[in-house]
Amino acid sequence: MKFELFVAARYLRAKRRQAVIGVITVISIIGVAAGVASLVIALSINAGFQRDLQNQLLGSTSHINLLKARSDGIYHWRDLMQQLAKQPHVKGVAPALYEEVLASRSSRASGMELKGVIPEYENRVSELLKTVKLGSAAPLNPAPSPTPCARDSVDCNLPGEYPPIVLGKDLAETIGATVGSVILITSPQGELTPFGLVPKYERFKVAGIFNSGFYNYDSAWGFVRLSDAQRLYGLGDVISVMEFKIDDLYKAEQVGAELAKVAGPEFLAKSWMESNQALFRALSLERVVTFLTIGLIVFVAALNILISLIMMVMEKTRDIAVLVSMGAKSRQVRGIFIFQGVLIGVVGTILGLIVGYAVALAGAKYHFLALNPEVYSISYVPFAPRLLDGILVAAVALLISFVATLYPSWSAARILPAEALRYE
Repeated sequence: MKFELFVAARYLRAKRRQAVIGVITVISIIGVAAGVASLVIALSINAGFQRDLQNQLLGSTSHINLLKARSDGIYHWRDLMQQLAKQPHVKGVAPALYEEVLASRSSRASGMELKGVIPEYENRVSELLKTVKLGSAAPLNPAPSPTPCARDSVDCNLPGEYPPIVLGKDLAETIGATVGSVILITSPQGELTPFGLVPKYERFKVAGIFNSGFYNYDSAWGFVRLSDAQRLYGLGDVISVMEFKIDDLYKAEQVGAELAKVAGPEFLAKSWMESNQALFRALSLERVVTFLTIGLIVFVAALNILISLIMMVMEKTRDIAVLVSMGAKSRQVRGIFIFQGVLIGVVGTILGLIVGYAVALAGAKYHFLALNPEVYSISYVPFAPRLLDGILVAAVALLISFVATLYPSWSAARILPAEALRYE
């Protein structure tokens, strides 16, 4: 073992004439361990939120949305969709028609985002219809021979039946709907009558209820057939957006720009990163703030290391003088106290990593911290411990511990043997 490390380890294990030095040393180790464990847990929670939100968002929405710069809808979308589906990196494309409507049943009502889809294509870009827990999304498939129906007629495709709709779990609970219930959908896109602008409305029968686990969708989204949505909004064969799924979601902006270029100058593309930019920016900022604030625990522990080493230098003044008299060099004396402080940091860091990863792994497996999904969009605190975070935290803790040793080690190296041993 290296001379400096050997002496430093002996100093840490030896009994003290002043018990307070030993107490401060233990507190320093506990402080470093607490700071490291807290950082590992906090960063794993942050990474868990980012991972779960990203997975749920990308599972529920497309990677790229292509729409017109003017909100007049996309005509001749079938030919355009076939052309864009052949572009590089495109794995799936689906037409969609969005509108904000009012869903009501008896005296209960709620606003909702109604999406007209063709399930065959929708399932290529989104997982929402695959999360139907009650009923089925199969009725949303286009009928073989659709027939037009009036605004408040009972039938759209099959005589005696209302057109189907699939609702989110929380939305269905809000309006008191279950599978088989008939609900009224009112569109603000009214029609002009002699009595003025009258809202359009139509009754739908709940065919299924989906539960994606993402509150923003479960509480406010519903799906109908594209043809039913076009009729409800009083539109012809038009869609509002084309949705794309690509093979590399981190190339969404680049691929989106290429798709918009092929589609024409009146089109613009919006990637999933742009749509959720504020959310992921907030998570990134929270990660930095968390690291800085909880990192103060390690800084306080470093002050304890500084104090304990200064007191150790004062206690070991005679020992240092003897070592220098026997031929120890100044750099070796400095090395003794640097190693001593770094050993405290290493022990505390190892203990902190063990505790932090144990808690994070347990949280990831058992989900023992519940959340309100209305506020956080998920029902539990997600943990995603990452090796890189542990390496970063350990490096910062050891660096702070090392910096805390510089002044005490420099002070120890300046001790003059003659002055220290004069009265011995």
